[in-house]
Amino acid sequence: MRHFLQENDFSKDEVKSIFASAFELKACRSQRPSNDLKGGSWGMMFYKQSTRTRVSFEVGIRELGGNPVILDQSSTQIGRGESIADTARVLSRFLDGLIIRTHGHEIIEEFAKSSQIPVVNALTDLLHPCQIYADCMTLLEKLSGGMNPFEGLKGKKLAFYGDTSCNMANSWILAGAIFDMEISLCGPEDFQPSQEIQSLLQKGHLSPTWSFTTDPNHASLNADVVYTDVWVSMGCEADSQGRLEAMKPYQVNETILEAAKKESIFMHCMPAHPGEEVSQAVLDSDQAILFDQAENRLHMQKAILAALSKFNSLK
Repeated sequence: MRHFLQENDFSKDEVKSIFASAFELKACRSQRPSNDLKGGSWGMMFYKQSTRTRVSFEVGIRELGGNPVILDQSSTQIGRGESIADTARVLSRFLDGLIIRTHGHEIIEEFAKSSQIPVVNALTDLLHPCQIYADCMTLLEKLSGGMNPFEGLKGKKLAFYGDTSCNMANSWILAGAIFDMEISLCGPEDFQPSQEIQSLLQKGHLSPTWSFTTDPNHASLNADVVYTDVWVSMGCEADSQGRLEAMKPYQVNETILEAAKKESIFMHCMPAHPGEEVSQAVLDSDQAILFDQAENRLHMQKAILAALSKFNSLK
């Protein structure tokens, strides 16, 4: 059974095919319906609140000819203590696929281990692979890199500011290794990438392409992309004051953008908190492409779901 839990779960040829499909689905969205999911029912299990993830997946499933089934973890029996293994086995009898947005990465791995249907990672505390694929699609559009990420993203530099141990930083570390990008991580010393993401690189036989610095001005030098995420992720609220204080020197502002390339792009996976991780001036600038990123979640996720449906039907 094929799942999509992390960025390197697809082969190089599969990745190229998925990106090409995402561009095609975007171009043809208003012209013709799709039947890639053939009336199948796909569950969407949420342990965390969601706007972009929920809407993009729900709309995407419908546009592929499928039926989305929304499952709030707190209102299911899993919220009352039923095991993940039993839940996964039961849902496998009803559904054609399962999309999960949760906390610990081990939760989604356990779902995948016990499921007889494809499982998609819609976000864990460790990784956010659907967001990264959509972001890479957006970069290809903005940098005129074509549809092949291995060609269009090679050698590009992305500077990531703030909590460089968060799921988005981890996903960029993986993406950098996959697409041969230079990833410059910048934040407080205590928020460096964890051993877990370094172990993922080793297990995937991927060569690290990232570096870490505490110098905000150095990180964005010659950067093609400047990226940040919220400083207080869901589940870290108890330490919000300490995080906000530690991250203050790493706000993406006009000075940071000026150190990057003149034609550099600013990205953020949203929701954004103006005045914290990013200044309002940067959000209002022509370099900010947040809403293009958000839109491409729909097209890329449709391509991922269609590919998984095809891969698993061939087994």
